[in-house]
Amino acid sequence: MSETTSAAEVAAPHRYTAALAADIEARWQDFWEAAGTYEAPNPKGDLAGDPELVAKPKKFIMDMFPYPSGAGLHVGHPLGFIATDVYARHLRMTGHNVLHTLGFDAFGLPAEQYAVQTGTHPRVSTEANIVNMRRQLRRLGLGHDLRRSVETIDPAYYKWTQWIFVQIFNSWYDTDAKKARPIADLVAQFEAGERATPDGRPWSALSAVERAEVLGEYRLAYASDAPVNWCPGLGTVLANEEVTAEGRSERGNFPVFKAKLRQWNMRITAYGDRLLEDLDGLDWPEAIKLQQRNWIGRSEGARVDFPVGDDKITIFTTRQDTLFGATYMVLAPEHELVSGERSIVPDAWPEGTHEVWTGGYGTPAEAVAAYRKQAAAKSDVERQAEAKDKTGVFTGAYATNPVSGERVPVFIADYVLMGYGTGAIMAVPAHDSRDFAFARAFELPMRCVVEPSDGRGQDPATWDDAFDSYEAKIVNSSGADIAGADISLDGLTVPEAKAKIIEWLSANGIGEGTVNFRLRDWLFSRQRYWGEPFPIVYDEDGVAHALPESMLPLELPEVDDYSPRTFDPDDADTQPETPLSRNEDWVNVELDLGDGPKKYRRETNTMPNWAGSCWYEMRYTDPHNDTALVDPEIEQYWMGPREGQPSGGVDLYVGGQEHAVLHLLYARFWSKVLHDLGHIASSEPFHKLYNQGMIQAFVYRDSRGIAVPAAEVEEHDGAYYYQGEKVSRVLGKMGKSLKNAVTPDEICAEYGADTLRLYEMAMGPLDVSRPWDTRAVVGQYRLLQRLWRNVVDEATGEVTVVDAEPDEDTLRALHKAIDGVNQDLANLRFNTAIAKVTELNNHLTKTGGPVARTVAERLVLLIAPLAPHIAEELWRKLGHQDSVVHQDFPVADPAYVVDETVTCVVQIKGKVKARLEVAPSITEADLEAAALADPAVVAALGGAGIRKVIVRAPKLVNIVPA
Repeated sequence: MSETTSAAEVAAPHRYTAALAADIEARWQDFWEAAGTYEAPNPKGDLAGDPELVAKPKKFIMDMFPYPSGAGLHVGHPLGFIATDVYARHLRMTGHNVLHTLGFDAFGLPAEQYAVQTGTHPRVSTEANIVNMRRQLRRLGLGHDLRRSVETIDPAYYKWTQWIFVQIFNSWYDTDAKKARPIADLVAQFEAGERATPDGRPWSALSAVERAEVLGEYRLAYASDAPVNWCPGLGTVLANEEVTAEGRSERGNFPVFKAKLRQWNMRITAYGDRLLEDLDGLDWPEAIKLQQRNWIGRSEGARVDFPVGDDKITIFTTRQDTLFGATYMVLAPEHELVSGERSIVPDAWPEGTHEVWTGGYGTPAEAVAAYRKQAAAKSDVERQAEAKDKTGVFTGAYATNPVSGERVPVFIADYVLMGYGTGAIMAVPAHDSRDFAFARAFELPMRCVVEPSDGRGQDPATWDDAFDSYEAKIVNSSGADIAGADISLDGLTVPEAKAKIIEWLSANGIGEGTVNFRLRDWLFSRQRYWGEPFPIVYDEDGVAHALPESMLPLELPEVDDYSPRTFDPDDADTQPETPLSRNEDWVNVELDLGDGPKKYRRETNTMPNWAGSCWYEMRYTDPHNDTALVDPEIEQYWMGPREGQPSGGVDLYVGGQEHAVLHLLYARFWSKVLHDLGHIASSEPFHKLYNQGMIQAFVYRDSRGIAVPAAEVEEHDGAYYYQGEKVSRVLGKMGKSLKNAVTPDEICAEYGADTLRLYEMAMGPLDVSRPWDTRAVVGQYRLLQRLWRNVVDEATGEVTVVDAEPDEDTLRALHKAIDGVNQDLANLRFNTAIAKVTELNNHLTKTGGPVARTVAERLVLLIAPLAPHIAEELWRKLGHQDSVVHQDFPVADPAYVVDETVTCVVQIKGKVKARLEVAPSITEADLEAAALADPAVVAALGGAGIRKVIVRAPKLVNIVPA
């Protein structure tokens, strides 16, 4: 017999067993679903309901969108889901209208890869996975409003994802108003002459293509030819965040190269300042806020133009005070000035070019082309690493330092990235370590312009490294400039010099003070099939047009081959080919966009898997609205700003730390755009964020390093063996590939869902990772058995509670538990809440005899959020016909919460001499008097005088004899 089916249980037919738990849980899950127990009413619309419930304080509780994996759930996945369910249940019992539901983030690469392997349409496999996952989640007794669940692959859902894209495409960021505005407002400014076009011509004189190009520089969603992370092995482009530190794809571990491709982008950089500033009003872990601040990476400095031939090189620097020390320039290998129409690369090396600058090539063009190819094979991380040997080549061109008028050579080098600033730097080798190393390697001049404070002198030729300081004075920084005016920074502090040079640059039209962000615009194109199609078509001139709402949703077409074309993972000289491009009937269409039928070509990239999760919280509030993204009144009710939540948003959002940057940053950006355009009241999606820990498991590996089934490993004398072979053991993630996954189905079958819920919540603080131990689950199972036994006779099945007044000890135990559990549940301290319920239950068990009805009912209500199935069953057995879900949570009587007496320790010379039982409210004077009068203290003092008495009422008196 198993641990959960013993001979004692056979003798007690009404004992709480796994079989009884399964019966109870299935019945109550059916009841909840049929009765709509967890349905939260909206103030209006198709989900409107009881006005009294709507009038209660609202709470919107969310879990991060799960992906419906083919492997289903293991016991690590529901940790956050159970936690939010417990929290939401407690909120319902404390007088709140609670919205809690769960949908599925169902677009993604795994389903597409499965489709490639099997020929099964991604929708078929994904929907089957959703059905299985819903079954597993239902078995856990999660109190979700099922009416509100959404799936990102549902055309009725992604219609609005596409609609949001159109709103972003048709808007621009007004830096004066500091908000997004409709693009039509910008066009009106151009038409009225209030805003000049780039070349000064009237708007009416521009062709349609030229107008589109101008507007593309403003649109918040725009297509551009830009350096991207191209992964030939996956056949798709990746966002920076999807590339590992080793320069490989996060999925598949393929090499990633830099390539220039036309891609859709979101101008998230326009919101850099607001994304930073609004973090202050959010109730998020400081570690997550710090990650976002670092990712956004705001820095103040100056934009400076260096003339080069008939063109100019624009740089961003935070050390504009060192401009006189710029002795050469470096461009990123991808910079537009070293290839294409604007190339500054001459046909031949200038006379007197240093041999070390040429890389051994006969012409600048050959040197630049070879170096660009070499750099494309490196990741950004590799390029920024502090390598001993600095690499680069001279472009053959010279720029002019705008403050000194000196000619400075222009190099390309891989330590400069297009992804930060302008992709070009002024090199000040005397005061920057990387520039110093490069200058030494290429025999370039250095000039000291910040006076060293360490006694090294001002000749960089004698230095071993650069001198970098913000505290020193500026030197060697005066002279005639090319604008015909004098400028001197000598003797100024760094802050003073920065301010003065910005003023001078601006006055002379060669630069200005500006802010730069590490954050790059969000690459929004994927060369995939299984994603939202872009609601964009191109006319015969290549101009992009957004589809009107009447043509949405634009659904995915059928294709013969779901896979993007993949290439040799190491072949950087390749181009993407998308699956959608193979369906020519879908790609080439004739549409009437308001100016008569015309031929168009559809965009064949799809949106990234982040798109659907950028706004799902809004759809949860109004999931069936087919005329609007969300009804404004409904969104205001659930998510609008209120006291303590200046930006509005979801009241509690629970998920893993791995989404600190990507999902959270993207969702914040979309919310701000939609708020600016007047579609929603909230400007932040998630007011409070909580990161749950991870349930870990031991991973066992054989001598080859291959994971073996954890369930089949045996322990002998402190070592671990699999099929007779010794294996290693380390604590790590739980997962199917690691062969250590335990499914919730297994635990539910062995113990019941309530036991699983209690065990996961009791393992430790919610925000701490903890190891799974199946052997420990039985402890919570026994708690539920004792709880059941305190209410139900195991032999007869009859309720044993009595209508009698409980004794004072029981009342104190009860009300202390109520007070503690209430506080713990409100603050997500579920492990300590369970400990307090256990303590009360054990008190009742040890007391013996029937439990008073008033105590039993409150005990059931206490455990209801944590173990809802057994609570419902016991509540019904106690004679109640309504569900426990909406009962009032018990309220503690303060008189019983405070101990009647506490023990005070009396010490003499630090040694305990007496213990006094005193009132908790005793004054220090009374406590001192009681201690000095105690016979044991009098005897210990032996008539000695007293030098000092230290009193810490009500628990300590320390006497220091004379």
